[in-house]
Amino acid sequence: MDRSDREGKRALFETPPIEIEDSLRDDPLVERHDVDGHEALFSAGHHEPGTAVITCSDCKVRTRIPYVELAVRILALSLWIPGRSYSRHIQCPACQTRAWCKVEWLS
Repeated sequence: MDRSDREGKRALFETPPIEIEDSLRDDPLVERHDVDGHEALFSAGHHEPGTAVITCSDCKVRTRIPYVELAVRILALSLWIPGRSYSRHIQCPACQTRAWCKVEWLS
């Protein structure tokens, strides 16, 4: 028993942690992706139709946003210099600062 919770009220109002049962966890034929490691940290998820990936040059975060939100960010006040890897100066969706960003339309 926790000393700070002498009356046991914590047990009444909090859900105990449970482990979600994964029936495919031990199956050797199922290919498992590294969702908690490197892939989760450095990817913007799998391709979804109607979305683009923005990579910020300042915070280095890759963020997937819908085309409509990207259009609003570009029309709000942006600068585009073709030929550069980070070619658009827009507001980053991750750090909310104006920075040079790379826009990947089809990834």
